[in-house]
Amino acid sequence: MARPPTPRAGSPHMDIELMKQLEFTDDGSARRLRGVSGRLVAAIVTDIASPFYSEVNRVTEDRLAEDHCMMLMCGIGLQADQEARMLTWLQEQGVRGIVISPVRDDLTRLQEISGRGTPVVLLDRLPGRADLCAVSVDHRAGGILAGEHLLRLGHRRIAFLGPSPVTVTAVKERRQGLREAMRDAGLDPDRDLVDIRVPAPNLVEAADAAVNMIVTMKDPVTAIACMNDMTALGVLQGLGRHGVHVPEEISVIGYDDVTFASRLAPALSTIRQPTHALGRTAAELLLEEAEPGHQHRTARFQPQLIVRASTAKAG
Repeated sequence: MARPPTPRAGSPHMDIELMKQLEFTDDGSARRLRGVSGRLVAAIVTDIASPFYSEVNRVTEDRLAEDHCMMLMCGIGLQADQEARMLTWLQEQGVRGIVISPVRDDLTRLQEISGRGTPVVLLDRLPGRADLCAVSVDHRAGGILAGEHLLRLGHRRIAFLGPSPVTVTAVKERRQGLREAMRDAGLDPDRDLVDIRVPAPNLVEAADAAVNMIVTMKDPVTAIACMNDMTALGVLQGLGRHGVHVPEEISVIGYDDVTFASRLAPALSTIRQPTHALGRTAAELLLEEAEPGHQHRTARFQPQLIVRASTAKAG
């Protein structure tokens, strides 16, 4: 079988399908991507098709290209075992560094990799007690922004669409912020916040299907807060299918502010993450780790409420 051509620096990022095409022997040196591994940085995310991760990784890739590096994008879903296998494979290839949005709460493995000399930068995740570089957004603050916006509009019974299972720290923090905003407004989130689980990976289709339950509730909600804009897209599709008008009957707010959010009908209110700052800072932290005396640091950014046509006063 002929070997695929060696990717060139500056070419479009590779995805996991390229990794599947490559065949290696048990010889470690033979398994390396010849002439590439010293310039190869891996970006591990839950979903390479996600518009949010695509926007962040595009900026990261552009910044790395300035230093003659190329980037391999790897999607692992929400599977901790797939994350572990991917990390093992990348270490075998001798990659220059890893940017990762981890599935696991335990960051011990990533700290060990960093300690052995492979730079690791956490994306959209705080390091906690781990000695690692990280770039993140204050997602608790983002949840508060979404909650306060809906509460100012008079909504008192709200649905939150989150993943099943809830393993992603960023989403947990968004839900926490939403609950906090409701408590501060004198509501009981255990009673007035309806948690709806949306199974990955097909978020749009799953969110669309979840609307079937929302529109048949005996005690209906007047607003839906979504864990991200992809989920909000599915919700808008589902509500349209049921003839429910947004925002006249139900308000919908997303999270991320990806490119398509402003182009939906109605245009989506959402919480904006600074994708450019996240992507560029992740690349710069990774490159800085090669410098003598580098100290691990965390860059944390603030989200922003973007009000558009999908939210309005409760009827």
